[in-house]
Amino acid sequence: MARAGLTPARIVAAAADLADVDGFDTVSMSAVARHFEVRDASLYAHVRSLHDLRSGIAVLSLAELADQVSAALAGRAGRDALVAFAHAYRLYALKHPGRYASTQMTLEPDVAEQSAARRHADMTRAILRGYALSEPDETDAVRLLHATFHGYVLLERGGGFSRGTRSSTASWDSALNALHFTLGHWPSS
Repeated sequence: MARAGLTPARIVAAAADLADVDGFDTVSMSAVARHFEVRDASLYAHVRSLHDLRSGIAVLSLAELADQVSAALAGRAGRDALVAFAHAYRLYALKHPGRYASTQMTLEPDVAEQSAARRHADMTRAILRGYALSEPDETDAVRLLHATFHGYVLLERGGGFSRGTRSSTASWDSALNALHFTLGHWPSS
């Protein structure tokens, strides 16, 4: 691939692809340089540091995930919105493990402010409107959903559900039914 074609966006996209194959923690400037068949130093004209490269992967991944969740949520409310959100989240995490891992990275405040992180929070709160929760219950419910979705996909990716006769998808569907019930019967603070 020609050196002249390097741009920050192309470098971040290539690094995100490498993260999905080899793991987010293994992404290095050297690995990306090898992908483009250039020297490491050539990347530094476009990306300041490994931290900035990894932050770029996180920003890209948050935007991709927000787009997928947003498309899945269109026209849905209540349980249907909860299930659509959850399925889009899980599918992205399973299909793009390195990108998904990057979404858990703590971003610098100015980078986080410009990322799609706010869209995720807004969409999560939007699905909770169907359950008529007020604060602080809504915040607690947001945290419950994130912990459930994130924990489930980490265990699933790590092989935590490989034993037994019940499929992880069947258990996922049961977990979503339980979340729907819990959100609909939330104990008031």
